[in-house]
Amino acid sequence: MQPHHARELLIASFHAALAGADPQRLVPPFLPIPPEGRTLVLGGGKAAASMAYAVEAHWPDSAPLQGLVVTRYQHSLPTRRIEVIEASHPLPDGRGAEAAQRMLAQAASLAADDLLLALISGGGSSLMALPVAGVSLKALRGVTRALVNSGATIQDINTVRKHLTLLAGGQLARAAGAARVHALILSDVVGDDPTHIASGPCCADPSTFADALAILDRFRIEADPAILTYLQRGAAGEYADTPKPGDSCLLRTVNHVIGNASQMLRAAANYFQAQGVKVIIVSEAETQSSQQVAQAHANLLRQILADNTARPLALLSGGETTVATDGSGRGGRNAEYLLALAIELRGMDSVYALAADSDGIDGTENNAGALIGPDTLSRVQALGLNPEKLLQSHDSYTCFFALNDLLVTGPTLTNVNDYRVILIG
Repeated sequence: MQPHHARELLIASFHAALAGADPQRLVPPFLPIPPEGRTLVLGGGKAAASMAYAVEAHWPDSAPLQGLVVTRYQHSLPTRRIEVIEASHPLPDGRGAEAAQRMLAQAASLAADDLLLALISGGGSSLMALPVAGVSLKALRGVTRALVNSGATIQDINTVRKHLTLLAGGQLARAAGAARVHALILSDVVGDDPTHIASGPCCADPSTFADALAILDRFRIEADPAILTYLQRGAAGEYADTPKPGDSCLLRTVNHVIGNASQMLRAAANYFQAQGVKVIIVSEAETQSSQQVAQAHANLLRQILADNTARPLALLSGGETTVATDGSGRGGRNAEYLLALAIELRGMDSVYALAADSDGIDGTENNAGALIGPDTLSRVQALGLNPEKLLQSHDSYTCFFALNDLLVTGPTLTNVNDYRVILIG
């Protein structure tokens, strides 16, 4: 297989994967029947504007509809009836906090014959982050940054955020009172547990203040004293905890996961098969570090080649790997996975790969991910760069920028975790 053809196949497969996770296709089948009263749309996440756009396109013109969603900067779409606000991710800012405050007030205005239609997608934890009383936004940003850099899982991070913010962990649904709550959820979390997608604003939360404290201790997070004081007082029973399973405030609430990594991978698999490429879905739920996953995939690849499996062959995987860093390097988990994979493969013939975040942003840079081929390692070394040192310093962006092998898509307006493919020509 020629390098340019392999590259075209990889990029086209990513776009096919994104089409499989498009809110314009996923939202309409799950829309509820309009209620006797009014419908209020609230929510947040990287796909929130796209979800709101889909709601408007399929909601009856005669039925009352209004609302507010918050999405990441540069992720909005033009809407007519639902207001879209842009805010910061992955660290929260004042615009997101203000939007969350407005959401709480609007939810509290609902009556028993009204409907809260919640649109939830990955990123909502930061975008709808309204700190609890006594905890500043700066302190919340600090603990979020520390947890992300520690390599903590999204489940651990969200357990802490649920107990430091006012919409997470079922608190948005609780604010809606007697109104019916219908949540549509685009999952970016391995396992698709609604309690961890955007910190579950409409889901019962089984975690506790004590759990949040234990996570900070386990990852040795030096949180702001106000955060520790608040969590300690909560653990002592001084503050009401988030709604728990069986709580009466959630009896009229339903949560629907309408899209996930599985759908994305199936769409990519269908694309490859239409091109005459055999497909193996290795895993939909990778959660180890980027370097560990790269090593495991390299070992699997060697076994497949030793078995003389028919080519061309594509190995697909989803999930969300982790990177523990001090924040000094540039590059997200997908670029780190690829750099580690290139080092593991050492220029293996006819093997190409792509890894990218389905939201179009790998970490905090401007790329969705990157691509590698048999010549990646030699090209890096020809530029006078040391791939092992770049990997050790978590500086994968520098590597792929120098090679002109970054994958830059801009905001995709969806978010169902990461997409990885190894193509054997």
